[in-house]
Amino acid sequence: MTKRLNRILPIFLVAVLFAAGAVPALAMKPERATIIDVALDANAQTGEFSILIQALLAADPAVLETLAGNGQFTVFAPTDEAFDALLGELGLTAEELLGNQELVTQVLLYHVLNGRRDSGDILASDRLRTLQRGFLFQSGGVLTDANGRTANIIATDIMADNGIIHVIDRVVLP
Repeated sequence: MTKRLNRILPIFLVAVLFAAGAVPALAMKPERATIIDVALDANAQTGEFSILIQALLAADPAVLETLAGNGQFTVFAPTDEAFDALLGELGLTAEELLGNQELVTQVLLYHVLNGRRDSGDILASDRLRTLQRGFLFQSGGVLTDANGRTANIIATDIMADNGIIHVIDRVVLP
């Protein structure tokens, strides 16, 4: 019995030590991936959201704080192509657009909904209230803004801990 105990005891001690070290590691909460983190990661991988990132940095800091915070939000994220098309339509440079903090803030807030809404929720809604306090109208995966501009939802359900991102091919305007 002593021989058996001598063989089992070291194994038991190793198991206890492993478990003691593993428990705190398992108890540690993994780092949160906010909407901002996911957008930065997507931009690093594809380069499609560099103007959106610049716009977030140029807007009122409350926008960035909100999208990096604990609330739940749905974001319609325009690609760089969408921003380039808007700049062409408006006859502006990116610097001119991004230099107008109030305008950038209002445009960005028009792309954000309160609450976590996956593609099923979006497609089931015909009217979506934005944080800018305006409405986007949705039909068949096409958003229409207050000016009649349309944007196609081209990618859906990109998950973040504090919301969901859907990619659109045109900037919508309040």
